[in-house]
Amino acid sequence: MEIWKLLFFIPACFALNMTPGPNNLLSMNNARCYGFKSAWIAGLGRIAAFTVMITLAASGLAVVLYASEMLFFIIKVLGVAYLFWIAFNLWCSEASPISEIERSRNLLGLAKQEFLLAAGNPKAILIFTAFLPQFVDVAANANAQFFVLGLTFLLLEVAAISLYALFGIYLRQWFKKPQMAQRFNRVCATLLAVSGINLLLSRQQ
Repeated sequence: MEIWKLLFFIPACFALNMTPGPNNLLSMNNARCYGFKSAWIAGLGRIAAFTVMITLAASGLAVVLYASEMLFFIIKVLGVAYLFWIAFNLWCSEASPISEIERSRNLLGLAKQEFLLAAGNPKAILIFTAFLPQFVDVAANANAQFFVLGLTFLLLEVAAISLYALFGIYLRQWFKKPQMAQRFNRVCATLLAVSGINLLLSRQQ
């Protein structure tokens, strides 16, 4: 694809990647509780979900989802329900980080949580359906262009995961006291719940 299109795509895409949505808030809190490595590995679950969505968008199947209000609504409700479940558990969670043994045991669970949270957000697939095609030249090989754009998006998403995780590590020193940590958990839980309400009330555009 033309390099100038990619140069326009990268800053616009990175702005989307850095939006403080549910997954980024989750990465930040995971890093604060379990460390940078755990948060980064958990973020790979999100990358897996986005890879599936980009593949769907490239194959045209996402258009079917976009056109079907019922499918869109079902995915939205399931995503919101899971988001509320995460918010509830975070609100009730222990203030102190888990131990090293529990941490290694729960990496898969953290990655699964990131995957389900990303997969349950229909706005993500709409981004890939409406945003990525704007940078595709229909006169050229569309699949190759989708591959380049999709790979760029995923690399920028990894950068966003790293930055939010680093911020979570920075916050750790401010929340060593259990009471402060619990307050932070509940702030994140509230923000996740608000994101869920916003998602539930949003309309398919």
